[in-house]
Amino acid sequence: MRIIGIIPARMSSTRFPGKPLVPILGLSLIEHVRRRVMMCKLLDETVVATCDIEIKHEVEKAGGKVVMTSDRHVRCTDRIAEAAANLDADIIVNVQGDEPLIVPEMISKLVQPLINDPDLPSANLVTRIVSDSEFNDPNAPKVVINKFWDLLYISREPIPSRKKVDSANYLKLKQLGIIAFRKDFLVTFTGLEPTPLEIIESVDMNRAVEHGYRVRIIEVKGRVIGVDVPEDIKYVEEVLSTDHLVKEYI
Repeated sequence: MRIIGIIPARMSSTRFPGKPLVPILGLSLIEHVRRRVMMCKLLDETVVATCDIEIKHEVEKAGGKVVMTSDRHVRCTDRIAEAAANLDADIIVNVQGDEPLIVPEMISKLVQPLINDPDLPSANLVTRIVSDSEFNDPNAPKVVINKFWDLLYISREPIPSRKKVDSANYLKLKQLGIIAFRKDFLVTFTGLEPTPLEIIESVDMNRAVEHGYRVRIIEVKGRVIGVDVPEDIKYVEEVLSTDHLVKEYI
């Protein structure tokens, strides 16, 4: 079984233009992510998918592999699918280019269910929400699951209801930008019509649920913060300054 990690990245982020090349501890954001993803021993290959020549130069300068894609993609999964089309792979792992705190074990835990269950089309990584501010933050997509840990819904609003969620001691989860697809399902998924809830929430994986497909939710421990806005850089630098993995790749 061949497993490939693909990291989508573009310069024209609405909330943080030029984000992939922003330096963190002397290394660009995209290179932090790529080098950490490459540490996962279950991956046979890691590539960056981009439509921007600046990102291509940055990654290739460091010896990385880049697949150039269209600049018309609205959803990251469409960029991933284009990049994966000519790659020899059974499983594709989509790791967002703004997840510099990812650790290799997270990817291993994510893909294991697809290795174990040939009928499972996709798996999505989540972590626990630890504060009220995070629960209310629209940049943290909230995840609701069924009893089998399959996805029911993802919203940028605080769900379940804030009125009762604390008293019920409900497990509050947020989606991370790390999703595994069986390659044939990725092709199917990107061929499906975008769905109303996907569009309303601006969350790709609602499309899979609305079309009746299973998405297994995998929880990982630890504090994982993506870089959504410039203010996130300071926090990420503080965390990475004491991160044991950093000294292995810088």
